[in-house]
This record gives sequence, C-alpha cells and structure tokens, in this order.
Amino acid sequence: MKYILMDVEGTTTSISFVHEVLFPYSAERVESFIMSQAEEEVIREILDQTKTTVLEEEHKSINEDEAIAKLISWIKTDRKHPALKKLQGMIWKTGYQAGELKGHVYQDVPEALENWKKAGLSMGIYSSGSVEAQRVLFGHSVCGDLNHYFDNNFDTSVGPKRDVKSYFNISSELNIDPKEILFLSDIGEELDAAKMAGFQTIQLVRQDDLPYREHKQVRNFLEIKI
Repeated sequence: MKYILMDVEGTTTSISFVHEVLFPYSAERVESFIMSQAEEEVIREILDQTKTTVLEEEHKSINEDEAIAKLISWIKTDRKHPALKKLQGMIWKTGYQAGELKGHVYQDVPEALENWKKAGLSMGIYSSGSVEAQRVLFGHSVCGDLNHYFDNNFDTSVGPKRDVKSYFNISSELNIDPKEILFLSDIGEELDAAKMAGFQTIQLVRQDDLPYREHKQVRNFLEIKI
C-alpha cells in the first residue's frame, strides 16, 4: 500500500456536523452572499449553471431570484450539484475565517494521520464537497490545521463517487496502481465502485445502522492496521 484515500462525511467527520451545522449555515446565507458578490464572475457562473440545469431538467427558464431559491432547495435535498458545492465552499470559507465555524473531525483521525505519515504513506481526500470546502474544513478543524497531511484533494470533478470510472481517474492522476491505494468510506456503494476499480477498501462503521457490505469494517481509524 502506498496511498490512503478517504471520504469526509461519516468517515473523518460526523454526518450530523455536515447536515445540522454546515448545511443550515450555508442555506441561511445563500441569498445575502450572492447579492453581496453579484458582480463576481464565479457567482455569475454559479447562477448560470443553476439556470442551465433547471432548463434541462424542468424545461423552463428561471430568473436570478428563482435560481437562488433553487440553490437553497438543493441544500435541503443534499443535491450534489457542482454549482451548489462551489457556492457552499465559498460561504463556509467565510464562516471558518470569521471563527463562526470549526470543522469537526473524529478524535481518532489526527493520531491515525500522524501514524500513517510516519509510516511513509501519502494521503488524500475524495468528497462530494468541493476541494475548497474540504480544505477549509480541515484547515480550521477542532484539532487545528490538518491540511499538511493531505497530498491531494479530489471532488466530483473527477466523477461521481459511486462510479467505477472515477476511481480509475484518481489512480491515473496519482500515477499509482489501484491495488496500492486504500479507500476509506462509510458508504457501501462508493466502496463497491472503488473495489471494482482494483482499490483496497475498508468501511467505517461509526454508526450502528449501516448495512453490511462485503468490505472489511472498522469502528475508527486506529483499528486500521497498515
């Protein structure tokens, strides 16, 4: 094994933090954030991407107010839309920098990261959240700045997390044989896709209600023996 790739939500970070803290924080600020930066190119792109998706999926044209409402509705349904993920990352960044947010990580995570680094392993994150959202979470975590442990950050720009091709894309970008990469996640379908691509896999079972899949299971990172 040369590389450990890990998910965020339910793996390094509690699901409740994402859904009960981060999502409401962004939902409450979508409109004011967009209005305050309405002339920025990235905001224009986010709104245009939202309008395009609605036109393609619902066959109707919407104005900017309706696009903002759509983005807020996507937060409530946890839509994995690149425009929304980009916007959320920007909003969360302001919250972390203002000290209003602290990124949750499980207590076992920093110790395990340090152990794996000392063992000479490279590490990376693969999350549906944008790369910016990943970096601000780990850069302003309750355990301090953890970004120095990660050599790479991947989001859904490499492909959906339940798509086998996404893991081939990651392996190719890393220039590492798939069988030398260990993927950690709580989601069985993601692990299934990674395994089909040749990755080693371990499922994090931090909650008791996860269905069994044919992957090795652990309760925390410190149970993983490298």
